[in-house]
Amino acid sequence: MREYSPDLTPQWKRPRAVPRVPADPGLVVEVAGGDFCGAVVECEAGTVTLEDRFGKRRAFPLEPAGFLLEGATVTLVRASRAPAAPARTASGSVAVPGARARVARAGRIYVEGRHDAELVERVWGDDLRVEGVVVEYLEGVDDLPAVVAEFDPAPDARLGVLVDHLVPGSKESRIAAAVTGTDVLVVGHPYVDVWQAVKPSALGIPAWPVVPRGQDWKTGVCRALGWPENTGAAWQHILSRVTSYRDLEPALLGRVEELIDFVTAP
Repeated sequence: MREYSPDLTPQWKRPRAVPRVPADPGLVVEVAGGDFCGAVVECEAGTVTLEDRFGKRRAFPLEPAGFLLEGATVTLVRASRAPAAPARTASGSVAVPGARARVARAGRIYVEGRHDAELVERVWGDDLRVEGVVVEYLEGVDDLPAVVAEFDPAPDARLGVLVDHLVPGSKESRIAAAVTGTDVLVVGHPYVDVWQAVKPSALGIPAWPVVPRGQDWKTGVCRALGWPENTGAAWQHILSRVTSYRDLEPALLGRVEELIDFVTAP
């Protein structure tokens, strides 16, 4: 019979067990021996992806004792599968399985240009089809008073309008004030162009370039970022990096949601 031999090593000299912590989304950890700190956004196939406060993401292997949690060394492990959460649309709304597009309402949302319309469709398209809301683009706001008069808004046919660069004292603000009424709502974002409503982090750039006055803004952006001066191709690249509302600035998100609520109100 094998004789039992007790471990006489003092407790304070024994190596401490490293806690195993589930890599739940949102958990903030620091890479041990590294220079990256961020929140868990994904944990798959032996790696964990962290996002820092600037929106930068990096993947790291799930190595033993590979991370620090509140200063203490831990081993991250893949979290157990929780019950499936309700599916969400790109706008963050709960998806309606099997929902068919509703017959279009009389009310409409107008946006300033094609790029605005494509961005709204990419993020809110599923919601708009369920609500029966059609989005059209204007190619500028100079003729907005005539457009509103022709549309002839009514309580059962409200009109919402999204305008670029709607800031106090601008031409756009004066036009908006002239047409806003009980059944017309004009809102806007502060950006020169809807391109800027996409977060720089979604594109892997630190910030949108400052383009000198007198230059075409989109061409100037392409030039500053070293992209080919093809604004159509540049926009398709930008749009491809937008996967959900998280990739857009709050100043645009709030305005679009406001318009949808306005035109779908009973």
